[in-house]
Amino acid sequence: MTSERERVDNDSPWKEILEAYFPEAMEFFFPQTAALINWKRPHEFLDKEFQQIARNAEQGRRYADKLVKVWQIKGEEIWLLIHVEIQAKPEDNFAERMFSYNLRIFDRFAKPAISLAILCDTDPTWRPNQYSYNYSDTSVHFQFGTIKLLDYQNRWTELENSNNPFATVVMAHLKTQQTIDILPAL
Repeated sequence: MTSERERVDNDSPWKEILEAYFPEAMEFFFPQTAALINWKRPHEFLDKEFQQIARNAEQGRRYADKLVKVWQIKGEEIWLLIHVEIQAKPEDNFAERMFSYNLRIFDRFAKPAISLAILCDTDPTWRPNQYSYNYSDTSVHFQFGTIKLLDYQNRWTELENSNNPFATVVMAHLKTQQTIDILPAL
């Protein structure tokens, strides 16, 4: 069973690189959202604010989350929830958790958030990007942005030719997955 300390250690490389190269991450993974942001104004990581809404999150899950305040080109403040799903297998309630975090941010801070997910798993068919429910008098449809690192395996030349540090991160991740897949089970 994974301890909390081990989980934090496994997640910290993603958290550290997201903080060190945040504009590059947005440009690489979510260029449409990156185009909305005024990169001349400083962005701010809201770790304490995120902890306030996520303290009841499942223990032992492997993900790295970042809540970031940025400024739009039009001058308005927006918040981004960047979720990196590191665990090796799909999670049934992932879309619901993304919705819950988005709702908690709005409820706690009265700030709408753009929710984005980076999926690091090996299942090519697992592609959550929405959560919804529909009843006769009430319905909700929440859609969030996702990218899947697995999709980059067919874009190797593009990754090799990129100057963005996240191209190297993706290549290392994909090579690690390939290595793990060929190791014999112990």
